[in-house]
Amino acid sequence: MSPLEAAKRFIDEQYSECSGAMLAGSVVRGEQTETSDLDIVIFVDGLQSAYRESVIFNGWPIEMFVHSMTSYEAYFKSDYDRARPSLQRMLAEGIIIKDFAGLEMIKKQAEGILDEGPAPWTDETIKMKQYFITDALDDFIGSNKRSESIFIASSLADQVHEFILRTNRKWIGASKWIVRALRNHDEGIAHQFVDAFDKFYVTGEKDAVIEFVNQVLEPFGGSLFAGFSMGKQTVEKGGH
Repeated sequence: MSPLEAAKRFIDEQYSECSGAMLAGSVVRGEQTETSDLDIVIFVDGLQSAYRESVIFNGWPIEMFVHSMTSYEAYFKSDYDRARPSLQRMLAEGIIIKDFAGLEMIKKQAEGILDEGPAPWTDETIKMKQYFITDALDDFIGSNKRSESIFIASSLADQVHEFILRTNRKWIGASKWIVRALRNHDEGIAHQFVDAFDKFYVTGEKDAVIEFVNQVLEPFGGSLFAGFSMGKQTVEKGGH
């Protein structure tokens, strides 16, 4: 049974009263692996609150994202604010397996948000992120314990990927979507990113990571430490 057939049967047998449903995720993109599940977004009229649930159906692991006709909007906003458009991506890429009058409109709304990209960072935010990357890079350079360096590198990779993408008004990712998001933006940068961190994890050699991070920061003035301030309030001196 194909993923699409399994999803349709699941909706017919388990959610026959739903208003609409879409199959999304890796099986739709043709990227499924032996551990992939079926991501199904389900719309139920009158649902009190959205929920997420996982089940096994006819041997298929299925992850459901169940929404009312309006609850998806709050998730759209949340995903937009954090710049990780999970629900928008599922709906934009998804295959409709049960339709209702407004589903195509919701799908187009999701596509529009993806095309628009996240809100631009302010100069203040860029400086703050630049400072924290510098701080993590200094920790990475100075660390002489591999057990600590491994996790500093992980944090640094996450921060750097976010910086690259957000300064270009592109969506960020988490886990496997870090690399996917970078590839969607620039294949060359993604390749450099992976090579640099892979070299460190395999050999312990830090130079490629250091060079890459400095390359990312260079257009913004390079590393930032001296002069950075956050949250400081000016105290007015009263006269006597």
